[in-house]
Amino acid sequence: MKIILKWLIMAASILIAAKLITGVTVVGVWAALWLAVFLAVINIIIKPILVVITLPINILTLGLFTFVINALLVWFSSTIIQGFSVEGFLPALYFSVVLSIVSYLLNMLFGTK
Repeated sequence: MKIILKWLIMAASILIAAKLITGVTVVGVWAALWLAVFLAVINIIIKPILVVITLPINILTLGLFTFVINALLVWFSSTIIQGFSVEGFLPALYFSVVLSIVSYLLNMLFGTK
């Protein structure tokens, strides 16, 4: 039950972040739900590999390069998920930061953290 709640919170966070950031569009709730699943899967499988590969850059930037990795994963997601589009790298960067903040706040509000 907690997984479903987290999934719904992530989809709501995606919809909220897309409304706040210009250059990012989510067509509907289904696109947000699929995007939440896809982001979860690539954050589990691909992101750790990218973090290990870019570890020297990440150390030099004191971890700030992780924001770039998140933005690239969001940008990559826009090519796969129909109904979700990102117009460039900067909107993807802003979207990933706002998505993290909104998701954190909603998780704290609903007690899933």
